[in-house]
Parts: sequence; structure tokens; C-alpha cells
Amino acid sequence: MIAIVDYGAGNLWSVQNGFARVGGQAQVSADPDVVACADAVVFPGVGAFRDCMHNLASRGLDEALRTVINTGRPVLAICVGMQALLTDSEEFGLTPGLGVIEGHVHRFPATLPGHSTRLKVPHMGWNQLCLRRSCPLLEGIPDGAFTYFVHSYYAVPKDPEVVVACTDYGLDFASVLWRDNLYATQFHPEKSQIYGLQILRNFAALSQGGG
Repeated sequence: MIAIVDYGAGNLWSVQNGFARVGGQAQVSADPDVVACADAVVFPGVGAFRDCMHNLASRGLDEALRTVINTGRPVLAICVGMQALLTDSEEFGLTPGLGVIEGHVHRFPATLPGHSTRLKVPHMGWNQLCLRRSCPLLEGIPDGAFTYFVHSYYAVPKDPEVVVACTDYGLDFASVLWRDNLYATQFHPEKSQIYGLQILRNFAALSQGGG
């Protein structure tokens, strides 16, 4: 069973419905014991980084997530969930993250160096993935595939080897991370139509020991 972490953010049911469409069994849960015992975990994220971290800690879900990660079971973090894996974020002042991937989360700049036009923030809508290397989560996803983004902040891991795909939005940012059993997407697979469903299908296979 795949547990979808409910820490009080939205978008949980669309993630669950996405798994249902590809034949994956997924259950939304705010119970840290359910999360800690799941075969695999999806950590979706909508809203502010600080609220995400506060709600995780107040429900004991931060330790449940660490338990799953440390025991080698597959974890998929989405959007703010991906950012929360890092050391900290500058959103609303410096806020510590889970720290399971060393790195920082920065806001998109208002303007890019050498350009006078303003960068529209948040980055919202369809954009392309530039694949850097193969990854089980991206099986069947072509280079240049369009996926759906909604975010004002982006993750900068210290180790470039964890970045398996990046996206250009005036600057190149990490859009897919992978380390061992830990997978993360800055975009929303559940909103990314055919390629998003393929990613959920791939993760469902990983949760069953496939891939």
C-alpha cells in the first residue's frame, strides 16, 4: 500500500485519483503509524514551506517520513514536498527542512542577471524536462516532455548528482531528484496528463519491488 501523507495541505485526492487511474493502491493518511508502516510513501506539497514543516512536526509525520526513507522504502516527494527534503528554505525567512538532502531552496529572482524584463513569479504552467540521466521514476518519459509546474521557489541540492532532470525558467533549476529510494519532482505528476500518469505508474511499480 502507498501512503499519501496528509499534513493539512490540499491536492491529496487528485494524487490518490492519479494512482487509481494507473492501478496503484494509495491511501491518504495523517496517521504517522500508517505512514511509517507503508510499502511506499508519497509526500505531496501545496502552500508555504514553513506551514508544511510545522504541520509535519506537529503530527509526528516528519519522523514517520524519516523512518520510511531510512529503511529504504520508496518515497516520492512532490513540489513543496521536494523542497522540504532539503536543508532549509528562504521562504518567509530561513526555515529548516527535513535535511535528508543537503541543499537550499531559493526564490526565483524578480529579474535575471543582464536582463531588464521581469520574470513572472510564480512559475505556473507547462514546461519541459531536460533529462540528465536515466532514472526508474522516469522510465518511458522522453527528453523534452512537458509537465505542469506551480511554484515560486526552487531547490538547489549541494550534490549535482542527485539531479536527474532540470527545467529552464530563465535559469536552469532541478525539476527531478533521485537518490537511492528517494524520488522528488518539482512539477505535479497528478496534473501532468499522460507523462504524469506514467510517472505515477512507475512509482507504483517501485512500491511493489519493480523497476
